[in-house]
Amino acid sequence: MQPKGKKSPIVDPSSKPDQVFLVEENSILMDFLMAKLPHKNRNNIKSLLRNKQVWVDDQLISQFNHVLKPGQNVTISSSRSQVEKKFTEFTIIYEDNDLIVIDKSAGLLSIATKNEKRRTAFSMLSDYVKQSDPDNKIFVVHRLDRETSGLMVFARNEEVKHQLQEKWNEADTAKTYVAIVEGQVEKKVGTIVSYLSEDKVFKVHSSQNPKSGQKAITQYSLINSNANYSLLEVNIETGRKNQIRVHMQDIGHSIVGDKKYGAVSGPIRRLGLHAQKLEFVHPVSTKKLRFETKIPPAFLALMKGKYR
Repeated sequence: MQPKGKKSPIVDPSSKPDQVFLVEENSILMDFLMAKLPHKNRNNIKSLLRNKQVWVDDQLISQFNHVLKPGQNVTISSSRSQVEKKFTEFTIIYEDNDLIVIDKSAGLLSIATKNEKRRTAFSMLSDYVKQSDPDNKIFVVHRLDRETSGLMVFARNEEVKHQLQEKWNEADTAKTYVAIVEGQVEKKVGTIVSYLSEDKVFKVHSSQNPKSGQKAITQYSLINSNANYSLLEVNIETGRKNQIRVHMQDIGHSIVGDKKYGAVSGPIRRLGLHAQKLEFVHPVSTKKLRFETKIPPAFLALMKGKYR
């Protein structure tokens, strides 16, 4: 499957940044860069932003009107980051010699199952990397449920895979989801801790008995709610199978569309769970990477009462 648009060169994240500037007062990014790079005009700076060569602290920024605060560092990278490539069911939002980050659509399997071998994110990405070299491979770092959309990371070699997996549940790796759940969540902030185990029919169960499974920790905060649904930001300290889905059922607010774990409604014709943000340290360059996607439009429409 071919991506739309032309390919861009892969960036080597281990290369040294050209320039780093300290922000000393409140400013707009364009104004700041114009002052710090007097040899470049506005079009030159827009090109740097468009080519994803501008970092503010740990975040890659492409908006010229991004607000800067004192104490932040603005880095101008020496080379272009990978331009997004859009496929039918996912978008490559970052790519270098060691890893690939995608934004997966709901409904696409992460890896093959007994009944589906080819229509998976892994298979499609494998075909993609082999276009440039038949010997190229990719490796699964973590998974998303089929009906969950959002950010996924794949390694381009086995060593990077193991390094990322070893740190996947550590403090410097942050995984943030947005979820639409049934009902009005009254407690605006909460932490759910339980022990999860999977039965023979692949359903995960939650228990307060430490001997009953693997410890799972989920934190949530309320973004918005209406008469029937609540929009939550969810952070997981552990990465257990179906963790968020089970924990939302535990607090009596199942994720919409999740009949497996107690939902009685399916207003958006998909599971109301999206992996929105991801932060981790690049295992080769040791640079902290941060990625963020938009909240799915269907989630926002539901909160505005446009679905019934």
